[in-house]
Amino acid sequence: MSNALIPLKANMYPIKTALVAWFLLIGLHVPVDAMADERPNILYIMSDDHAAHAVSAYGSRLAKVAPTPNIDRLAREGALFTNAFCTNSICSPSRACVLTGQYNHINGSFDLSGKVEPGKQMLAIQMKKAGYQTAMIGKWHLKVEPADFDHYCVLPGQGKYHGPTFRVRGEKPWGQNTISFPNKHSTDAITDLTLDWLKSRDDSKPFFLMHHYKAPHDYFDNAPRYESYLADIDIPEPASLWDQGENFGSMATRGAGDELLKHIGTSVGGRNPRRSYLGDLPKLYPNEFPKDFDPANFSEEENKRLAYNAYLKKFLRCVKGIDDNLGRLFKHLEVTGQLDNTIIIYTGDQGFMLGEHDYQDKRWMYEESQRMPFLVRYPKSVPAGQKIDSIIENVDYGPTMLEFADADIPNSVQGRSFKSILETGAEPDDWKQEAYYRYWMHMAHHDNPGHMGIRTKTHKLIYYYGCNYDGGYQTPPGWELYDLVNDPKEMNNIVDDPQNAELVQTLKDRLAKLRDNVGDDGSHYPECEKVVQEFWDYDDTDRAKAEQISHDYYQRRQRELEKGKRNIKTWQGNAND
Repeated sequence: MSNALIPLKANMYPIKTALVAWFLLIGLHVPVDAMADERPNILYIMSDDHAAHAVSAYGSRLAKVAPTPNIDRLAREGALFTNAFCTNSICSPSRACVLTGQYNHINGSFDLSGKVEPGKQMLAIQMKKAGYQTAMIGKWHLKVEPADFDHYCVLPGQGKYHGPTFRVRGEKPWGQNTISFPNKHSTDAITDLTLDWLKSRDDSKPFFLMHHYKAPHDYFDNAPRYESYLADIDIPEPASLWDQGENFGSMATRGAGDELLKHIGTSVGGRNPRRSYLGDLPKLYPNEFPKDFDPANFSEEENKRLAYNAYLKKFLRCVKGIDDNLGRLFKHLEVTGQLDNTIIIYTGDQGFMLGEHDYQDKRWMYEESQRMPFLVRYPKSVPAGQKIDSIIENVDYGPTMLEFADADIPNSVQGRSFKSILETGAEPDDWKQEAYYRYWMHMAHHDNPGHMGIRTKTHKLIYYYGCNYDGGYQTPPGWELYDLVNDPKEMNNIVDDPQNAELVQTLKDRLAKLRDNVGDDGSHYPECEKVVQEFWDYDDTDRAKAEQISHDYYQRRQRELEKGKRNIKTWQGNAND
Protein backbone atom coordinates (compact mmCIF):
# COMPACT_ATOMS: atom_id res chain seq x y z
CA MET A 1 0.00 0.00 0.00
CA SER A 2 1.39 3.41 -0.95
CA ASN A 3 2.23 5.88 1.80
CA ALA A 4 0.38 8.46 -0.27
CA LEU A 5 -2.86 6.89 0.89
CA ILE A 6 -2.10 7.75 4.52
CA PRO A 7 -2.85 11.37 5.49
CA LEU A 8 0.17 12.81 7.29
CA LYS A 9 -0.98 16.25 8.34
CA ALA A 10 0.27 17.43 11.74
CA ASN A 11 -3.27 18.14 12.95
CA MET A 12 -4.55 14.61 12.25
CA TYR A 13 -2.63 12.60 14.88
CA PRO A 14 -5.59 10.62 16.29
CA ILE A 15 -6.75 9.52 12.82
CA LYS A 16 -3.25 8.61 11.74
CA THR A 17 -2.51 6.69 14.91
CA ALA A 18 -5.73 4.70 14.52
CA LEU A 19 -4.92 3.91 10.89
CA VAL A 20 -1.43 2.74 11.73
CA ALA A 21 -2.78 0.54 14.52
CA TRP A 22 -5.33 -0.94 12.11
CA PHE A 23 -2.67 -1.64 9.48
CA LEU A 24 -0.53 -3.37 12.10
CA LEU A 25 -3.52 -5.41 13.27
CA ILE A 26 -4.21 -6.78 9.80
CA GLY A 27 -0.54 -7.50 9.23
CA LEU A 28 0.32 -4.79 6.73
CA HIS A 29 3.81 -3.34 6.92
CA VAL A 30 4.00 0.30 7.99
CA PRO A 31 7.35 2.05 7.46
CA VAL A 32 8.95 3.38 10.64
CA ASP A 33 9.05 6.90 9.24
CA ALA A 34 5.26 6.92 8.93
CA MET A 35 5.21 7.77 12.63
CA ALA A 36 8.00 10.33 12.40
CA ASP A 37 5.83 13.42 12.51
CA GLU A 38 4.37 12.43 15.86
CA ARG A 39 7.48 14.18 17.15
CA PRO A 40 7.43 17.96 17.49
CA ASN A 41 8.48 20.40 14.86
CA ILE A 42 11.34 22.61 16.09
CA LEU A 43 11.44 26.30 15.22
CA TYR A 44 14.66 27.94 16.43
CA ILE A 45 14.41 31.73 16.09
CA MET A 46 17.55 33.77 16.62
CA SER A 47 17.96 37.51 16.20
CA ASP A 48 21.32 39.24 15.95
CA ASP A 49 22.38 41.26 19.03
CA HIS A 50 18.93 41.21 20.63
CA ALA A 51 19.77 41.68 24.29
CA ALA A 52 17.56 40.14 26.97
CA HIS A 53 16.89 43.56 28.49
CA ALA A 54 15.30 44.61 25.19
CA VAL A 55 12.67 41.85 25.56
CA SER A 56 9.86 43.20 27.72
CA ALA A 57 9.25 39.82 29.36
CA TYR A 58 12.56 40.36 31.15
CA GLY A 59 11.17 43.47 32.85
CA SER A 60 13.97 45.94 32.16
CA ARG A 61 13.81 49.75 32.00
CA LEU A 62 12.65 49.39 28.37
CA ALA A 63 9.73 47.03 29.01
CA LYS A 64 6.95 49.63 29.18
CA VAL A 65 8.40 51.91 26.51
CA ALA A 66 9.06 49.23 23.89
CA PRO A 67 7.02 46.08 24.61
CA THR A 68 7.56 42.87 22.64
CA PRO A 69 4.17 41.13 22.95
CA ASN A 70 4.75 38.27 20.53
CA ILE A 71 8.06 37.28 22.09
CA ASP A 72 6.52 37.75 25.54
CA ARG A 73 3.84 35.24 24.57
CA LEU A 74 6.50 32.54 24.61
CA ALA A 75 7.31 33.41 28.22
CA ARG A 76 3.68 33.58 29.24
CA GLU A 77 2.83 30.25 27.60
CA GLY A 78 6.17 28.58 28.18
CA ALA A 79 9.50 29.15 29.92
CA LEU A 80 11.95 32.02 30.24
CA PHE A 81 15.57 31.51 31.31
CA THR A 82 17.21 34.27 33.36
CA ASN A 83 20.72 32.78 33.23
CA ALA A 84 21.28 31.92 29.57
CA PHE A 85 24.80 32.88 28.49
CA CYS A 86 26.90 32.92 25.36
CA THR A 87 30.42 31.57 25.64
CA ASN A 88 31.83 34.30 23.37
CA SER A 89 29.76 37.42 22.72
CA ILE A 90 30.32 37.86 19.00
CA CYS A 91 28.32 36.69 15.98
CA SER A 92 30.16 33.86 14.21
CA PRO A 93 31.54 32.13 17.31
CA SER A 94 28.13 32.12 19.00
CA ARG A 95 26.45 30.63 15.94
CA ALA A 96 29.15 27.98 15.70
CA CYS A 97 28.54 27.01 19.35
CA VAL A 98 24.85 26.46 18.67
CA LEU A 99 25.47 24.49 15.48
CA THR A 100 28.18 22.21 16.88
CA GLY A 101 27.45 22.08 20.62
CA GLN A 102 31.14 22.83 21.15
CA TYR A 103 33.10 25.70 22.67
CA ASN A 104 34.94 27.90 20.19
CA HIS A 105 38.42 26.57 20.94
CA ILE A 106 37.08 23.14 19.91
CA ASN A 107 34.88 24.07 16.91
CA GLY A 108 37.59 26.42 15.61
CA SER A 109 35.39 29.51 15.28
CA PHE A 110 37.30 31.94 17.50
CA ASP A 111 36.26 35.21 15.88
CA LEU A 112 34.46 36.82 12.93
CA SER A 113 36.42 34.70 10.46
CA GLY A 114 34.82 31.62 12.01
CA LYS A 115 33.18 28.90 9.96
CA VAL A 116 31.78 25.40 10.33
CA GLU A 117 32.57 23.29 7.29
CA PRO A 118 30.01 21.07 5.56
CA GLY A 119 30.12 17.64 7.15
CA LYS A 120 30.61 19.23 10.57
CA GLN A 121 27.31 21.13 10.83
CA MET A 122 26.28 18.77 13.59
CA LEU A 123 22.80 19.99 14.39
CA ALA A 124 21.59 19.82 10.78
CA ILE A 125 23.22 16.42 10.26
CA GLN A 126 21.71 14.81 13.36
CA MET A 127 18.25 16.24 12.76
CA LYS A 128 18.30 14.88 9.22
CA LYS A 129 19.41 11.46 10.43
CA ALA A 130 16.49 11.51 12.84
CA GLY A 131 14.04 12.02 9.99
CA TYR A 132 13.56 15.77 10.19
CA GLN A 133 13.37 18.07 7.22
CA THR A 134 15.93 20.79 7.88
CA ALA A 135 16.15 24.41 6.79
CA MET A 136 18.35 27.43 7.51
CA ILE A 137 16.81 30.79 6.54
CA GLY A 138 18.22 34.26 7.24
CA LYS A 139 21.55 35.31 8.69
CA TRP A 140 24.14 32.52 8.60
CA HIS A 141 27.48 34.36 9.03
CA LEU A 142 29.68 31.27 9.01
CA LYS A 143 31.51 31.86 5.70
CA VAL A 144 31.00 28.45 4.07
CA GLU A 145 27.93 26.79 2.56
CA PRO A 146 25.27 25.50 5.00
CA ALA A 147 25.30 22.39 2.86
CA ASP A 148 24.21 19.95 5.56
CA PHE A 149 20.72 21.49 5.61
CA ASP A 150 18.09 20.19 3.20
CA HIS A 151 17.17 23.77 2.34
CA TYR A 152 18.91 27.05 2.88
CA CYS A 153 18.39 30.66 1.91
CA VAL A 154 20.96 32.82 3.67
CA LEU A 155 22.34 36.34 3.66
CA PRO A 156 25.92 36.74 2.44
CA GLY A 157 27.98 37.84 5.43
CA GLN A 158 26.11 40.50 7.36
CA GLY A 159 23.68 40.98 4.50
CA LYS A 160 21.73 44.16 3.79
CA TYR A 161 18.84 45.60 5.74
CA HIS A 162 17.14 47.00 2.63
CA GLY A 163 16.81 45.15 -0.66
CA PRO A 164 18.55 42.01 0.64
CA THR A 165 20.09 39.32 -1.52
CA PHE A 166 20.15 35.70 -0.36
CA ARG A 167 22.33 32.78 -1.35
CA VAL A 168 20.50 29.59 -2.30
CA ARG A 169 21.44 26.12 -3.48
CA GLY A 170 21.75 25.91 -7.27
CA GLU A 171 23.72 24.76 -10.28
CA LYS A 172 26.49 27.31 -9.83
CA PRO A 173 29.13 27.12 -7.10
CA TRP A 174 28.25 28.25 -3.55
CA GLY A 175 27.68 31.98 -3.37
CA GLN A 176 26.77 32.45 -7.03
CA ASN A 177 23.15 31.27 -6.85
CA THR A 178 21.15 34.17 -5.45
CA ILE A 179 17.69 35.65 -5.14
CA SER A 180 16.97 39.29 -4.28
CA PHE A 181 14.14 41.34 -2.79
CA PRO A 182 14.84 44.92 -3.87
CA ASN A 183 11.73 46.39 -2.27
CA LYS A 184 11.75 44.57 1.06
CA HIS A 185 13.31 45.04 4.47
CA SER A 186 15.39 42.01 5.51
CA THR A 187 13.16 41.19 8.51
CA ASP A 188 10.09 41.07 6.26
CA ALA A 189 11.92 39.13 3.57
CA ILE A 190 13.24 36.50 5.99
CA THR A 191 9.76 35.97 7.40
CA ASP A 192 8.28 35.71 3.90
CA LEU A 193 10.92 33.14 2.94
CA THR A 194 10.17 31.05 6.01
CA LEU A 195 6.43 31.20 5.42
CA ASP A 196 6.91 30.18 1.80
CA TRP A 197 9.04 27.22 2.85
CA LEU A 198 6.56 26.13 5.51
CA LYS A 199 3.74 26.19 2.97
CA SER A 200 5.60 24.18 0.34
CA ARG A 201 7.76 21.78 2.34
CA ASP A 202 7.45 17.99 2.59
CA ASP A 203 4.97 17.70 5.44
CA SER A 204 5.39 13.94 5.72
CA LYS A 205 8.28 14.80 8.07
CA PRO A 206 8.56 17.07 11.09
CA PHE A 207 10.67 20.14 10.47
CA PHE A 208 13.75 21.61 12.08
CA LEU A 209 14.01 25.25 11.03
CA MET A 210 16.65 27.78 12.00
CA HIS A 211 15.01 31.16 11.35
CA HIS A 212 17.63 33.89 11.82
CA TYR A 213 17.07 37.65 11.62
CA LYS A 214 19.77 40.14 10.75
CA ALA A 215 18.11 42.71 12.99
CA PRO A 216 18.86 44.41 15.29
CA HIS A 217 22.59 44.31 14.42
CA ASP A 218 24.14 47.73 14.03
CA TYR A 219 23.85 49.92 12.18
CA PHE A 220 20.15 49.75 12.88
CA ASP A 221 18.20 50.31 9.67
CA ASN A 222 14.55 49.70 10.50
CA ALA A 223 11.79 49.37 7.93
CA PRO A 224 10.45 52.85 6.95
CA ARG A 225 7.04 52.15 8.49
CA TYR A 226 8.61 52.29 11.96
CA GLU A 227 10.16 55.74 11.65
CA SER A 228 7.47 57.33 13.81
CA TYR A 229 7.70 54.61 16.48
CA LEU A 230 9.16 56.11 19.70
CA ALA A 231 9.83 59.38 17.86
CA ASP A 232 8.47 61.55 20.66
CA ILE A 233 9.70 59.40 23.55
CA ASP A 234 12.77 59.95 25.69
CA ILE A 235 14.21 56.46 26.15
CA PRO A 236 14.95 55.55 29.80
CA GLU A 237 18.67 55.63 30.51
CA PRO A 238 20.87 53.37 32.61
CA ALA A 239 22.52 55.26 35.46
CA SER A 240 25.94 54.00 34.34
CA LEU A 241 25.56 55.81 31.02
CA TRP A 242 26.50 58.91 32.97
CA ASP A 243 28.62 57.63 35.81
CA GLN A 244 30.67 54.47 35.60
CA GLY A 245 31.73 55.02 39.20
CA GLU A 246 35.24 54.90 40.53
CA ASN A 247 34.89 51.25 41.59
CA PHE A 248 33.79 49.93 38.22
CA GLY A 249 36.34 48.10 36.12
CA SER A 250 40.04 47.64 36.70
CA MET A 251 43.39 48.71 35.35
CA ALA A 252 42.53 46.51 32.37
CA THR A 253 39.52 48.65 31.41
CA ARG A 254 40.53 52.03 32.88
CA GLY A 255 44.32 52.05 32.66
CA ALA A 256 46.77 53.10 35.33
CA GLY A 257 45.43 56.26 36.91
CA ASP A 258 42.43 56.03 34.54
CA GLU A 259 44.60 56.96 31.57
CA LEU A 260 42.78 54.49 29.26
CA LEU A 261 39.20 55.43 30.09
CA LYS A 262 38.83 57.01 26.66
CA HIS A 263 40.46 54.14 24.82
CA ILE A 264 38.95 50.92 26.18
CA GLY A 265 35.44 50.20 24.96
CA THR A 266 33.76 52.23 22.22
CA SER A 267 31.28 54.76 23.52
CA VAL A 268 27.79 56.15 23.11
CA GLY A 269 28.91 59.70 23.79
CA GLY A 270 32.20 61.27 22.77
CA ARG A 271 34.40 59.50 25.35
CA ASN A 272 36.23 57.28 22.85
CA PRO A 273 37.99 59.44 20.21
CA ARG A 274 38.44 56.51 17.80
CA ARG A 275 34.84 55.34 17.57
CA SER A 276 31.58 56.45 19.13
CA TYR A 277 27.91 56.57 18.27
CA LEU A 278 28.10 60.33 18.67
CA GLY A 279 30.58 60.26 15.80
CA ASP A 280 28.75 57.71 13.66
CA LEU A 281 25.01 58.12 14.04
CA PRO A 282 24.48 61.78 13.00
CA LYS A 283 25.81 60.95 9.53
CA LEU A 284 23.76 57.76 9.25
CA TYR A 285 20.52 58.99 10.79
CA PRO A 286 20.39 62.79 10.55
CA ASN A 287 16.63 62.81 11.24
CA GLU A 288 17.35 61.63 14.77
CA PHE A 289 19.35 64.80 15.51
CA PRO A 290 18.60 68.52 15.36
CA LYS A 291 18.72 70.08 11.92
CA ASP A 292 22.28 70.89 10.78
CA PHE A 293 23.58 69.15 13.88
CA ASP A 294 27.07 70.11 15.00
CA PRO A 295 28.21 68.60 18.31
CA ALA A 296 30.31 71.70 18.94
CA ASN A 297 27.08 73.60 19.54
CA PHE A 298 25.95 71.28 22.34
CA SER A 299 27.24 70.30 25.75
CA GLU A 300 28.84 66.91 26.38
CA GLU A 301 25.71 65.84 28.25
CA GLU A 302 23.39 66.98 25.46
CA ASN A 303 25.48 65.21 22.85
CA LYS A 304 25.50 61.95 24.75
CA ARG A 305 21.75 62.09 25.32
CA LEU A 306 21.10 62.76 21.63
CA ALA A 307 23.37 59.86 20.58
CA TYR A 308 21.82 57.53 23.16
CA ASN A 309 18.27 58.26 22.02
CA ALA A 310 19.19 57.84 18.37
CA TYR A 311 20.92 54.55 19.20
CA LEU A 312 18.07 53.11 21.25
CA LYS A 313 15.28 54.27 18.96
CA LYS A 314 16.84 52.75 15.87
CA PHE A 315 17.64 49.56 17.75
CA LEU A 316 14.15 49.25 19.23
CA ARG A 317 12.50 49.97 15.88
CA CYS A 318 14.36 46.98 14.48
CA VAL A 319 13.15 44.94 17.46
CA LYS A 320 9.58 46.10 16.79
CA GLY A 321 9.92 44.79 13.24
CA ILE A 322 11.02 41.41 14.55
CA ASP A 323 8.19 41.16 17.03
CA ASP A 324 5.56 42.11 14.45
CA ASN A 325 6.91 39.55 12.00
CA LEU A 326 6.89 36.87 14.67
CA GLY A 327 3.18 37.62 15.02
CA ARG A 328 2.79 36.70 11.36
CA LEU A 329 4.80 33.52 11.81
CA PHE A 330 2.95 32.40 14.93
CA LYS A 331 -0.39 33.07 13.26
CA HIS A 332 0.53 30.80 10.35
CA LEU A 333 1.41 27.99 12.73
CA GLU A 334 -1.83 28.53 14.61
CA VAL A 335 -4.03 28.61 11.50
CA THR A 336 -2.41 25.46 10.11
CA GLY A 337 -2.80 23.58 13.39
CA GLN A 338 0.95 23.27 13.97
CA LEU A 339 1.46 25.74 16.81
CA ASP A 340 1.08 23.40 19.77
CA ASN A 341 3.14 20.67 18.11
CA THR A 342 6.03 23.03 17.44
CA ILE A 343 8.77 23.73 19.94
CA ILE A 344 9.35 27.46 19.51
CA ILE A 345 12.62 28.87 20.81
CA TYR A 346 13.51 32.55 20.76
CA THR A 347 17.01 33.80 21.50
CA GLY A 348 19.76 36.13 20.34
CA ASP A 349 23.26 35.22 19.24
CA GLN A 350 24.51 37.20 22.24
CA GLY A 351 23.52 40.19 24.31
CA PHE A 352 24.24 43.85 23.58
CA MET A 353 25.30 46.89 25.56
CA LEU A 354 22.52 49.47 25.38
CA GLY A 355 24.47 52.34 26.91
CA GLU A 356 25.45 50.61 30.15
CA HIS A 357 28.83 51.95 31.32
CA ASP A 358 28.74 54.18 28.20
CA TYR A 359 29.56 51.11 26.08
CA GLN A 360 28.17 50.15 22.70
CA ASP A 361 28.20 46.76 20.93
CA LYS A 362 28.84 43.45 22.73
CA ARG A 363 32.03 41.35 23.25
CA TRP A 364 32.19 42.12 26.98
CA MET A 365 31.59 39.57 29.71
CA TYR A 366 29.43 42.14 31.49
CA GLU A 367 25.84 41.01 32.01
CA GLU A 368 24.15 42.95 29.22
CA SER A 369 26.54 41.44 26.68
CA GLN A 370 27.02 37.91 28.04
CA ARG A 371 23.36 37.22 28.84
CA MET A 372 21.09 36.00 26.06
CA PRO A 373 17.30 35.97 25.93
CA PHE A 374 16.06 32.41 25.87
CA LEU A 375 12.35 31.58 25.77
CA VAL A 376 10.65 28.28 24.91
CA ARG A 377 7.03 27.40 24.17
CA TYR A 378 5.88 23.81 23.85
CA PRO A 379 2.62 23.23 25.76
CA LYS A 380 2.75 19.45 25.39
CA SER A 381 5.57 19.14 27.91
CA VAL A 382 6.85 22.60 28.95
CA PRO A 383 4.62 24.10 31.68
CA ALA A 384 3.52 27.68 31.09
CA GLY A 385 4.75 30.69 33.01
CA GLN A 386 8.06 29.28 34.18
CA LYS A 387 10.98 31.55 35.05
CA ILE A 388 14.07 29.35 35.34
CA ASP A 389 17.38 30.47 36.84
CA SER A 390 19.45 27.40 35.87
CA ILE A 391 22.69 28.31 34.12
CA ILE A 392 22.61 27.31 30.46
CA GLU A 393 25.08 28.12 27.69
CA ASN A 394 24.65 28.27 23.94
CA VAL A 395 26.58 24.99 23.62
CA ASP A 396 23.60 23.41 25.41
CA TYR A 397 20.99 24.56 22.89
CA GLY A 398 21.81 21.94 20.24
CA PRO A 399 21.69 18.86 22.47
CA THR A 400 18.45 20.09 24.03
CA MET A 401 16.77 20.33 20.63
CA LEU A 402 18.19 16.95 19.65
CA GLU A 403 16.74 15.30 22.76
CA PHE A 404 13.32 16.79 22.06
CA ALA A 405 13.62 15.35 18.53
CA ASP A 406 14.60 11.93 19.90
CA ALA A 407 17.78 12.27 17.85
CA ASP A 408 21.24 10.99 18.70
CA ILE A 409 23.64 13.40 20.42
CA PRO A 410 27.19 12.73 19.16
CA ASN A 411 30.11 12.31 21.55
CA SER A 412 31.68 15.39 19.98
CA VAL A 413 29.06 17.60 21.68
CA GLN A 414 30.32 19.34 24.82
CA GLY A 415 27.00 20.88 25.79
CA ARG A 416 24.25 19.10 27.68
CA SER A 417 20.50 18.91 27.15
CA PHE A 418 18.33 20.81 29.61
CA LYS A 419 15.09 19.21 28.37
CA SER A 420 14.34 17.83 31.83
CA ILE A 421 14.72 21.29 33.37
CA LEU A 422 12.20 22.69 30.90
CA GLU A 423 9.75 19.92 31.65
CA THR A 424 10.11 19.81 35.44
CA GLY A 425 11.54 23.20 36.41
CA ALA A 426 14.13 21.35 38.51
CA GLU A 427 17.88 21.09 37.98
CA PRO A 428 19.49 17.66 38.05
CA ASP A 429 21.77 17.30 41.06
CA ASP A 430 24.85 17.35 38.82
CA TRP A 431 23.82 20.35 36.68
CA LYS A 432 26.50 22.96 35.94
CA GLN A 433 26.87 25.78 38.43
CA GLU A 434 29.01 28.07 36.30
CA ALA A 435 29.31 29.37 32.76
CA TYR A 436 32.62 29.76 30.91
CA TYR A 437 33.38 32.81 28.82
CA ARG A 438 36.24 33.79 26.54
CA TYR A 439 36.54 36.68 24.10
CA TRP A 440 39.54 36.18 21.83
CA MET A 441 39.44 39.00 19.25
CA HIS A 442 41.59 41.40 21.27
CA MET A 443 40.87 45.12 20.73
CA ALA A 444 39.17 44.48 17.39
CA HIS A 445 36.61 47.02 16.13
CA HIS A 446 35.28 48.05 19.56
CA ASP A 447 38.41 48.24 21.73
CA ASN A 448 37.60 45.25 23.97
CA PRO A 449 40.64 43.53 25.50
CA GLY A 450 40.97 39.76 25.32
CA HIS A 451 39.49 38.18 28.43
CA MET A 452 38.06 35.05 30.02
CA GLY A 453 36.00 34.36 33.10
CA ILE A 454 33.57 32.36 35.16
CA ARG A 455 29.97 33.28 35.94
CA THR A 456 28.09 31.60 38.78
CA LYS A 457 24.59 32.40 39.99
CA THR A 458 26.02 34.82 42.54
CA HIS A 459 29.39 36.06 41.28
CA LYS A 460 31.40 36.85 38.19
CA LEU A 461 35.19 36.73 37.95
CA ILE A 462 36.73 38.27 34.82
CA TYR A 463 40.38 38.01 33.82
CA TYR A 464 41.57 40.52 31.25
CA TYR A 465 44.85 39.04 30.10
CA GLY A 466 45.06 41.78 27.45
CA CYS A 467 46.82 40.38 24.37
CA ASN A 468 46.08 38.96 20.94
CA TYR A 469 46.56 35.46 19.54
CA ASP A 470 50.30 36.06 19.18
CA GLY A 471 50.76 37.61 22.60
CA GLY A 472 51.04 41.05 21.02
CA TYR A 473 49.30 44.45 21.03
CA GLN A 474 49.19 44.27 24.82
CA THR A 475 46.84 46.21 27.04
CA PRO A 476 47.18 46.09 30.83
CA PRO A 477 46.07 42.83 32.46
CA GLY A 478 43.66 42.95 35.37
CA TRP A 479 41.05 41.04 37.36
CA GLU A 480 37.48 41.98 38.23
CA LEU A 481 35.03 40.40 40.67
CA TYR A 482 31.35 41.35 40.94
CA ASP A 483 28.83 40.32 43.56
CA LEU A 484 25.75 39.84 41.37
CA VAL A 485 23.38 39.50 44.30
CA ASN A 486 24.22 42.85 45.88
CA ASP A 487 25.56 44.56 42.76
CA PRO A 488 23.58 43.28 39.73
CA LYS A 489 24.61 46.27 37.59
CA GLU A 490 28.29 45.42 38.12
CA MET A 491 29.35 48.80 39.43
CA ASN A 492 31.79 47.70 42.15
CA ASN A 493 34.82 45.56 41.42
CA ILE A 494 35.59 43.91 44.76
CA VAL A 495 38.53 41.76 43.68
CA ASP A 496 41.06 43.70 45.81
CA ASP A 497 38.98 43.77 48.98
CA PRO A 498 40.97 41.73 51.55
CA GLN A 499 37.72 40.25 52.83
CA ASN A 500 37.26 38.57 49.44
CA ALA A 501 40.71 36.99 49.18
CA GLU A 502 39.43 33.48 49.86
CA LEU A 503 36.51 33.92 47.44
CA VAL A 504 38.85 35.20 44.73
CA GLN A 505 41.15 32.22 45.13
CA THR A 506 38.22 29.81 45.09
CA LEU A 507 36.84 31.32 41.89
CA LYS A 508 40.30 31.37 40.27
CA ASP A 509 40.65 27.68 41.07
CA ARG A 510 37.19 27.00 39.67
CA LEU A 511 38.05 28.98 36.53
CA ALA A 512 41.24 26.98 36.04
CA LYS A 513 39.32 23.74 36.49
CA LEU A 514 36.57 24.90 34.15
CA ARG A 515 39.14 25.75 31.47
CA ASP A 516 40.48 22.24 31.81
CA ASN A 517 37.02 20.68 31.68
CA VAL A 518 36.05 22.47 28.46
CA GLY A 519 39.44 21.87 26.84
CA ASP A 520 40.77 25.43 26.73
CA ASP A 521 44.29 24.28 27.60
CA GLY A 522 46.21 27.12 25.92
CA SER A 523 47.57 24.93 23.13
CA HIS A 524 45.56 26.74 20.47
CA TYR A 525 47.58 29.96 20.81
CA PRO A 526 50.63 29.25 23.00
CA GLU A 527 52.07 32.79 22.88
CA CYS A 528 48.80 34.12 24.18
CA GLU A 529 48.73 31.45 26.88
CA LYS A 530 52.16 32.58 28.11
CA VAL A 531 50.65 35.98 28.87
CA VAL A 532 47.60 34.37 30.47
CA GLN A 533 49.83 32.43 32.85
CA GLU A 534 52.22 35.30 33.52
CA PHE A 535 49.58 37.52 35.12
CA TRP A 536 47.37 34.82 36.66
CA ASP A 537 48.62 35.35 40.23
CA TYR A 538 48.68 39.14 39.82
CA ASP A 539 51.21 39.82 42.56
CA ASP A 540 52.97 43.15 43.11
CA THR A 541 55.44 42.46 40.32
CA ASP A 542 52.59 41.69 37.91
CA ARG A 543 50.78 44.88 38.90
CA ALA A 544 53.87 46.99 38.33
CA LYS A 545 54.33 45.47 34.89
CA ALA A 546 50.64 46.01 34.12
CA GLU A 547 51.07 49.71 34.95
CA GLN A 548 53.97 49.95 32.52
CA ILE A 549 51.94 48.17 29.83
CA SER A 550 49.18 50.72 30.44
CA HIS A 551 51.59 53.65 29.94
CA ASP A 552 53.05 52.04 26.82
CA TYR A 553 49.62 51.34 25.36
CA TYR A 554 48.46 54.88 26.08
CA GLN A 555 51.42 56.23 24.11
CA ARG A 556 50.77 53.78 21.32
CA ARG A 557 47.13 54.79 21.03
CA GLN A 558 48.09 58.47 20.92
CA ARG A 559 50.51 57.77 18.07
CA GLU A 560 47.85 55.80 16.20
CA LEU A 561 45.32 58.62 16.50
CA GLU A 562 47.86 61.25 15.44
CA LYS A 563 48.66 59.20 12.33
CA GLY A 564 44.97 58.63 11.58
CA LYS A 565 45.27 54.88 12.16
CA ARG A 566 41.77 53.99 13.29
CA ASN A 567 41.30 50.47 11.91
CA ILE A 568 44.36 48.51 12.89
CA LYS A 569 44.39 44.71 12.82
CA THR A 570 44.91 44.33 16.54
CA TRP A 571 44.02 40.67 17.04
CA GLN A 572 47.05 39.22 15.29
CA GLY A 573 50.74 40.06 15.10
CA ASN A 574 53.39 41.20 17.52
CA ALA A 575 54.63 44.46 15.99
CA ASN A 576 54.91 47.55 18.18
CA ASP A 577 53.11 49.81 15.68
